[in-house]
Amino acid sequence: MISYFNSLSNIELFFLCIGFIGQGLFASRFIVQWIYSEKKGESYIPIIFWYLSIFGGLGLLTYAIFRKDPVIIMGQSFGIIIYLRNLILIYNKKNEKN
Repeated sequence: MISYFNSLSNIELFFLCIGFIGQGLFASRFIVQWIYSEKKGESYIPIIFWYLSIFGGLGLLTYAIFRKDPVIIMGQSFGIIIYLRNLILIYNKKNEKN
C-alpha cells in the first residue's frame, strides 16, 4: 500500500486527498442524521445532512473528473442537483412562514 502512494505524483496525491475528504464528508452525513434522529426520538434529516451531501459530492465529483470516471461523474452530478434542490425547498418553506 505504501509503495502505491510513493508511486503517485503530487497532483495525483492532491486529488486523492480531495477524493478521501469528499468520501469522508459524504459518509459522515449518515452519522450526523443518526445522532439527530436519536436525540429527537424519530427519523429526522437535519439541514447539515444536505450540506454534507453537497460538499462530499463536490469532492467526489472533483476526484471523478480528475480520474475521468463517467459513472461517478454522472452519479455525483445528479446527486448534487437533488441535494441543492432539497435545500432550496427547505429555505423556501422557511421564508413562507415569515
